[in-house]
Amino acid sequence: MDSTDFPPPDWRAEPVEGPIDDSLSWGSDIPAAMLRRLGIPFIALTPGASYRGLHDSLVNHLGNERPEMLVCLHEEHAVAIAHGYAKATGRAMAVALHSNVGLMHGTMAIFNAFADRAPMLILGATGPMDATERRPWIDWLHTTQDQAALVRHFIKWDDQPASALATPEAMLRGWKAANTAPGGPVYINLDASDQEAPLPAGTTLPDPARYAPPADTAPDPDALDRAVAAISRAARPVLLFGRGARTEAAMDARVALAERLGAPMLSDLKTGAMVPTTHPLHAGPPFNKLSAPARAVLEEADLIVSLGWTDLGGLLKQAYGTPPDHVAIVHASLDHQLHSGWNQEHFALPPVDVELAVSSDSAVAALLAALPEGAPRRPAMPEVAPPAEGDGTTLTNRDVARALKTAADGQPITFSALARGFPVDILPHTHPLDYLGKDGGGGIGSGPGLTIGAALALRDSGRLVVGSLGDGDTLMSINALWTAAKYRIPALFLVANNRSYFNDELHQENVARVRGRNPANAWVGQRIDGPAPDLAALARGQGVEAIGPVTDLAGLEVAMQSAVATLRAGRPCLVDVHIDPRQGREKEVKRNTKGAA
Repeated sequence: MDSTDFPPPDWRAEPVEGPIDDSLSWGSDIPAAMLRRLGIPFIALTPGASYRGLHDSLVNHLGNERPEMLVCLHEEHAVAIAHGYAKATGRAMAVALHSNVGLMHGTMAIFNAFADRAPMLILGATGPMDATERRPWIDWLHTTQDQAALVRHFIKWDDQPASALATPEAMLRGWKAANTAPGGPVYINLDASDQEAPLPAGTTLPDPARYAPPADTAPDPDALDRAVAAISRAARPVLLFGRGARTEAAMDARVALAERLGAPMLSDLKTGAMVPTTHPLHAGPPFNKLSAPARAVLEEADLIVSLGWTDLGGLLKQAYGTPPDHVAIVHASLDHQLHSGWNQEHFALPPVDVELAVSSDSAVAALLAALPEGAPRRPAMPEVAPPAEGDGTTLTNRDVARALKTAADGQPITFSALARGFPVDILPHTHPLDYLGKDGGGGIGSGPGLTIGAALALRDSGRLVVGSLGDGDTLMSINALWTAAKYRIPALFLVANNRSYFNDELHQENVARVRGRNPANAWVGQRIDGPAPDLAALARGQGVEAIGPVTDLAGLEVAMQSAVATLRAGRPCLVDVHIDPRQGREKEVKRNTKGAA
């Protein structure tokens, strides 16, 4: 299909026919109108009868505009799309989940968003709490006394307003909570009866401007003074950059702090592009597990300044075992405000000499204002070993990155996800939107939805949005691609397909070695092969253009040129690339290839 066959950017997938009723007449008109007042452009959903009133209000009261509904084939995809949107914009999008059953479908993605501190406004629904109004059978199944209990351990706040007139306050409070650092999903459960009841004449709605999220707080002056003193004493400081605002101004401030201190910078793949990976003070590539260059600078450090780092205790354990007393630690984070005992996502408790209970960006601004300017130090930086290259007989992520870079021809790329081992040296992170970080909770199946949400947010930005995904991740949520096709969301699903749950193969190799058993059997029960799923055919079945499987370099270069052209024409595309699981490295074990590709 030629790009001229596709509609202009203002095209809408599902325009409403006939006049709309703009009067505030029914209970569900209130949450619909509040979504518009809050400035929410989209609401992702899988339809369900528990919010049929809200659905009508979105269509026949608002005309399916501001917000526009994005229909999804699974609730987990709806939440993941809102998560990806939040990662790209820093703002909450809306999601509607059908009753307890829809909420159960969405729980994994909600946990991801919570662990990633992504703001999100989730509207749930329940059958009538008044038993006399329930329809036989189905309304009883879909009515829950305390529906939010299903997710309360991994959301920021919840409410179930007892009337339609109580809904605006719940939504304003939820909006404020979701968007106040540290961000996170909130859940507001709407009673089906209240949605379908008529409103009193003269019902009005509040102005959200008077209920806006507060601005960042500044550090405690005494704690800031102690942090400045510790930095002034340090001869070899190191800066850890974790969660922060995804803006150029915030990135520039982080770099300015590093340059003022002459301090090596470390960055974390879990949180995305916070500082430029090409800067001379960036010690090696960003990492998930402590890298050799990062270990080298930490071993020389006498001060660590942690700015929003996700797992400071874990990093210190990797670097030192037991943190030495001579290394002072300054830590800025607001995460402690969300920690509870249900899950251990608070991570290991780090030793901290000065705690700045503020966001990382607030801490950076305060430190820049308080620290004197002077000639920056030029620390010795560790050497970075050249990355391993393949032997040309199989494709690697380095081949994929080079082909994508050539096809993009200088156009900026946003990675919504990065497959294991994707080479940052070939496509470095120099802008805060170059890479959006991992999914937060470490679940599988989030990648397609995150990519769609990011592409939705950035579709008018001039950036190519690419999800570098694993095949297991893609297969779990392949029907999320239907939403990208329906709404013409230009996203590239770039699948590094090793036909295996290969990360678990490595785990099984390690277990076998420790136990003195045969690591060559690590592939058993792990391979996605015999037959290998046809990812391109599955994507085409969702209405997405697809190429693959790609198995050689010439085909890869052609596929990437075609994929980029498809995105530039405003359409989504999937490219299935069969890669070497070990990325060209010498085989660690003799693998049993029975049934393998």
